[in-house]
Amino acid sequence: MINPADTAWMIVATALVLFMTLPGLALFYGGLVRAKNVLSVFVQCFALAGVMTLAWVAYGYSLAFGDGGQWQWAIGNLDKAFLRGVTVDSVSGSIPESLFVAFQMTFAIITPALIVGAFAERMRFKGMLLFSVLWFTLSYLPICHMAWAGEGALFHGWGVLDFAGGTVVHVNAGVAGLVTCLMLGRRSGYPREVMRPHNLPFAVIGAGMLWVGWFGFNAGSELAADGTAAMALLVTHIAAATATVVWMAIDLAVHGKASALGVATGAVAGLVAITPASGTAGPLGAVVIGAASALGGYYFATNVKHRFGYDDSLDVFGVHGVGGIVGALLTGVFAATQFGGSGLAEGMTVGGQVWAQAKSVLVTIVWSGVVSAIAFFLVDKLVGMRAPLEVERGGLDLAEHQEQAYEIV
Repeated sequence: MINPADTAWMIVATALVLFMTLPGLALFYGGLVRAKNVLSVFVQCFALAGVMTLAWVAYGYSLAFGDGGQWQWAIGNLDKAFLRGVTVDSVSGSIPESLFVAFQMTFAIITPALIVGAFAERMRFKGMLLFSVLWFTLSYLPICHMAWAGEGALFHGWGVLDFAGGTVVHVNAGVAGLVTCLMLGRRSGYPREVMRPHNLPFAVIGAGMLWVGWFGFNAGSELAADGTAAMALLVTHIAAATATVVWMAIDLAVHGKASALGVATGAVAGLVAITPASGTAGPLGAVVIGAASALGGYYFATNVKHRFGYDDSLDVFGVHGVGGIVGALLTGVFAATQFGGSGLAEGMTVGGQVWAQAKSVLVTIVWSGVVSAIAFFLVDKLVGMRAPLEVERGGLDLAEHQEQAYEIV
């Protein structure tokens, strides 16, 4: 039966998660790129919201949450293609099925949009759209199914705990970001030229919107208005706050100043890492996970990226990939009741739970990595992925969209 309180909360949570992409992620990413590319990022986020919505309705929901029979371990079926059978009377748990469809759709929107930050400022718009549709179909939907489709799905059978999308969203998108930025190559002038964010206030405002929207992302994943949802909201905030402070402390220790970019990035890193643990970790776990995500994210976004020379424009892998991995693994520790969590999966020890989490991370890394490489190769042959050098130097806003964010006086 439909529960009015659960339904009311999930309507709010759905709006909050969409708010994360539009305008949260668009502002966060848009502020971090150069002035000549800010509109391209905005358009990519808006376009993906539209395209992924249609893909989700046409086949995404059915493949992600349908019964796949002998393929149930990896993917569903097409029985609910174009939302066949989803009516005002159909129910999912204690909420209308239409609301469950809408809530999960907002996850399907933001995950491909996260990848945009890795190849920002140098990818053709058509290439981005085609790549995103292929990646959504071949990577997002299977990993989503493995984690959340219930009995018979791969991760469910292993006893994996992924409350709100550590593997499904963040490791999945982070690995895709790393693969695409490697295959696409560096931006012209990188790393010799300084490529500063053109509007840090945009980025900080966007990060703040992400922080607020993440309450819907994590607490909404309980699909009910109950104590687990409330604890998920609390630990989400604690982890974000801890990561903000730790990243700020590193900045102060290394550079002698706390930066706006640092506090914004630290907050997002903490939000990413607590995502898989938000339904099982307690406050103590949130503090440790938040701190670990800031340490790992900072190291990868600075030392590792510079050492290997790859151009992950907005640190999608460093923040989302690494944060998702850290969070997924530590979920196996801090779900334990002795660390203040709500309990491990049935029959699991801490060691067994961490191993199950590690297996899900490895599968996601390999799956997303292979799909991303194949999708990139195919789309590159079809329409080309890399913007021409003269377009890149002049900016994608004018070349791809015939618009400018700012008039030059």
